Amino acid sequence: MRKRIYKFGGASVKDAQSLENISEIIKNQDNLCIVVSAIGKTTNALEGLVNSYFNNLANKFDLFSGIFDFHYKYIDDAFGESSEPVKKKVSVFFDEIKQIIDRTPSENFDKEYDSLVSYGEMVSTFIFSEYLNSKGIKNTFIDAREIIVTDNNHRDAKILWDKSFEPVNKVVGDGLSVCVTQGFIGRTVSGEVTTLGREGSDYSASALAYLLDAESVTIWKDVPGIMNADPAWCSFAQKLDVLSYLEAIELAFYGAKVIHPKTIKPIENKDIPLYVKSFQNPEESGTVIKKLDYKLKLIPVYILKDNQVLISISPKDFSFIVEENMSKIFGLFAQYKAKVNITQNSAISFSASIDGDSRNFDLLIKELQKEFFVRYNRNLELVTIRYYDDNSVQKMTAGRKVLMEQKSRTTARFLLGQSENQ
Repeated sequence: MRKRIYKFGGASVKDAQSLENISEIIKNQDNLCIVVSAIGKTTNALEGLVNSYFNNLANKFDLFSGIFDFHYKYIDDAFGESSEPVKKKVSVFFDEIKQIIDRTPSENFDKEYDSLVSYGEMVSTFIFSEYLNSKGIKNTFIDAREIIVTDNNHRDAKILWDKSFEPVNKVVGDGLSVCVTQGFIGRTVSGEVTTLGREGSDYSASALAYLLDAESVTIWKDVPGIMNADPAWCSFAQKLDVLSYLEAIELAFYGAKVIHPKTIKPIENKDIPLYVKSFQNPEESGTVIKKLDYKLKLIPVYILKDNQVLISISPKDFSFIVEENMSKIFGLFAQYKAKVNITQNSAISFSASIDGDSRNFDLLIKELQKEFFVRYNRNLELVTIRYYDDNSVQKMTAGRKVLMEQKSRTTARFLLGQSENQ
């Protein structure tokens, strides 16, 4: 019998009551491979620890203690009087974290990031596995670092499918009824820990489905399914009942947060359906992403990417923006890992909106300024509207300063500043 992949994100395991809710979803099921993210905002906390450790700041042990205390209280809340044996087992992971931050960091920030941030998933899945066992749901804990093999591109590693196939099927194969493993993490051929990119647990679930030739993937969220807008941003958000693989890839590419951009392709290759459902209302149908033999007619879909920086670049010798200059610019973007979201150029200028959270931003600007005049605007928003109409465009841009605009047959994109009256 083919396996089914369930993926639970950080919000779905945020507290003891959440664990109870999930155990109700899982009980009396078999042939499940369950992928779990770090608890709540643990990844953010670990990122703070990485920055403190890498820069040798005095508060690194305080940050470590905060993460430690949070998880031990979580275990107390979940297990009550039976918490001590679980704490003892989990302490092994925290001893390893302590050993890392006690040593001098290497010069490779991304490698240090992966070695520390990966523990969020290791701890959460171990606690989750122990909790299921305590509720009589027998399961096997699997270390994803033993089965998911990747390249060495730390913080955005690519899965090596041919090298992952055998360990995944050997460890997770038909012999296990229910297993619990981590999203987001893997290892290189030489054994170094890697991560698959922020929010990469969806990708892990999809990858396991592909490698196991699974029946389906279900991603459990705190929303009814895939919405036409983020409910936290738009009060008019509506659920989309069905999407094609192609449309889901388009939405993910433009920044829809409900699915990871790399998630869809592996399951499309094997025609494996993906369901997005609410862990709060598991009986509801949610959204299904699958192969369609008809053309979708969708309502406008709104996608917001905030914290954008508009960089405008002009050659110092007033030469045209042609292939040579474009090659240099994009080469630097790639070198400093700048995520480019929208571009536009004229005869002597080139503009691009990039994510504003790049730790290499200042280095990128300094390097660009060697050959180009560079200006930039921070704190912008990039709004994408799929299947736009006049009303949807007006709804998004009214009273806002539009710094860049692009339209195709189905998609409109606007880089927006503050209100024109401010």
